[in-house]
Amino acid sequence: MDSESQRANVAHAARALAPIAREHQLVVTHGNGPQVGLLALQAAGYPGVKPYPFDVLSAESEGMIGYLIEQALANELPDRDITTLLSQVEVDPADPAFAKPSKPIGPTYTRIEAAEIAHRTGWTFISDGDGYRRAVASPMPKRIRETNVIRLLADAGVLVICVGGGGIPVAATKGGLQGIEAVIDKDLSAALLAETIEADMLVLLTDVPAVWSRWPMVKGHPIRKASCVELRALAFEPGSMKPKVEAACRFAERTGCGAAIGAIDQAEAVVCGQAGTIVRAA
Repeated sequence: MDSESQRANVAHAARALAPIAREHQLVVTHGNGPQVGLLALQAAGYPGVKPYPFDVLSAESEGMIGYLIEQALANELPDRDITTLLSQVEVDPADPAFAKPSKPIGPTYTRIEAAEIAHRTGWTFISDGDGYRRAVASPMPKRIRETNVIRLLADAGVLVICVGGGGIPVAATKGGLQGIEAVIDKDLSAALLAETIEADMLVLLTDVPAVWSRWPMVKGHPIRKASCVELRALAFEPGSMKPKVEAACRFAERTGCGAAIGAIDQAEAVVCGQAGTIVRAA
């Protein structure tokens, strides 16, 4: 999670996105799980100041990662106007997700390490892949407050980077907006973003070439095309592919437009329907 590694990864992503941006109107979003978890660890490690809440940490990570993406895309697309927009996403304070933290963030630990940190901090840990990661509440995104600004910028030809890490979690109360202690799922927020700005396609790029019928990949096969009913009948990892599949299905069902999931190395081919998994409503 050092800055050099992040810059290298972001530059790789920007090279994959640039050909798409030259041919299409593009709005970009991203995750922040490792970064927001690291910021939380750093904040907890300084006893002189009360740790910042997750809405502030989300804003920090959204600005940081957005800056790196914006700079990398500018290097690939020197003639384009590109901007990063901090995005507040409303959630319901009564969402049942607050009673069961399920969103993995931060580094991966062994069982012993996770138990030691949990004892010291009171944090909740869940199994994620080969280890354990801190879990926080992940309520459903209800409304992106900057939708009109995003649409205005995109219509003006600006490549917008927004709703990073699922957006900054906030709630509308009688006393006004207030931050919420949570991390919103980036894929579900991406689906909401694509729907509200009336995008023609939602593309979820990751590090595997397609949705796999079973995991690990050696036990299954890549799914090239599938309906939402077919995909929801399968079991996927809760912290990785499951939210991507659900996000793609929600967008396809609500808009009738296409959605796709695939590897970032094959981003252009995924957009063209030549790679990845194409998700249709029915």
